[in-house]
Amino acid sequence: MDTNTIKERVGRETVNTLVKSGMKLGLGTGSTAVFAIRYIGELLKDGKLKDIMAVPTSFQTIIECEKTGIPLYSLNSREIGGKLDLTIDGADEVDPKNRLIKGGGGALLLEKIAAYASASYAIMVDESKLVENLGLAFSVPVEVVPEARVTVTSVLEGLGSKVILREAVRKAGPVITDRGNLLLDILFSEAFNPEALEAKINSIPGVVENGIFTALRPKVFIGYKNGNIEKRD
Repeated sequence: MDTNTIKERVGRETVNTLVKSGMKLGLGTGSTAVFAIRYIGELLKDGKLKDIMAVPTSFQTIIECEKTGIPLYSLNSREIGGKLDLTIDGADEVDPKNRLIKGGGGALLLEKIAAYASASYAIMVDESKLVENLGLAFSVPVEVVPEARVTVTSVLEGLGSKVILREAVRKAGPVITDRGNLLLDILFSEAFNPEALEAKINSIPGVVENGIFTALRPKVFIGYKNGNIEKRD
C-alpha cells in the first residue's frame, strides 16, 4: 500500500471516528491533513455532516477548505470564542508517549495554538513517523522573528544542536512563515527531554514557538502498509 493511500485511509478513519456535526473544528496542515479536509468537504456536501465551523492553521488549509466548501472561522470569531471541540492534524514524529514534532510544513505556530485551544486533539500519521526518540532523525522547527536569527542560532548551538536556516524551494532565500517569521531547523545527536527542551527553547528572546508538542497527549491514528490502522491513546 503506497503512502498516499495510507494517509487517505487514516484521515478518513479519524474523521469517521471523531468528527461530529456541529463541531468547532481545528484543521491542521500538511499532506495527511489535506486528505481529512477533503473527506470532511465530501461529507458536508452529501449532508452526512452539518454545521461544522472550521478553524484553519495555514494558508494551505484555508485554500483547501475553500475548494471543498468548508465554512471558515478564526479562533477570535464570536461563534468560536477561542475554544475548539477538536483539532485534527498530522505530525512529523511521534514517540511512544505520543509526544510530537510538528512544523515540517512551517505552520507550527497556529497548529500549536489550535491544539492547545481544543478539548480533544487527534494526530494522523503513517508508520514511518513513529520514533523512539524525538529530534534525532527529523529536525525540530523553531520559528523566530527575523531580527533574532543570529542570536537565537547561537543559543541553540549552545544547547548542542546543529542549526540550519530553512531555505525556500523554487524561491531564492529563506522560508517565510504565514506570520512573516523565519524557521530554524535544529537537529540533535543525542536523546533529550522533550518537555524540558520545549520550555527552554521558548524562553529564548526572539523565539515565537517551536515544534515540540508535549503539553497535550493526543489520540494518534497510525496507518500501516499492511492496511491496519492503530488507534493509540
